Amino acid sequence: MEFGDNFFKKVEKKTKVSKNTILDLAAKLQNGNMKDEKTLREVISTLSEMTGKKVTKEREDKIVETIIQDKVPKGVDKMF
Repeated sequence: MEFGDNFFKKVEKKTKVSKNTILDLAAKLQNGNMKDEKTLREVISTLSEMTGKKVTKEREDKIVETIIQDKVPKGVDKMF
């Protein structure tokens, strides 16, 4: 699926997140080793900035640990 500039302009207008930020995050997710702590922390930081939600060091550590130890629920029904 290919997205055009119009799509990114609409997203940026609604979210204040630039096309480059979205594409950089997508590249990290696609090409990065999601078991690598540094990559995970970069993704968490980027998402935190994109959403305007502060992630504490403790929460970041817990997220990283959960992903690295493969303890992420496989289905949405198991998350809640």
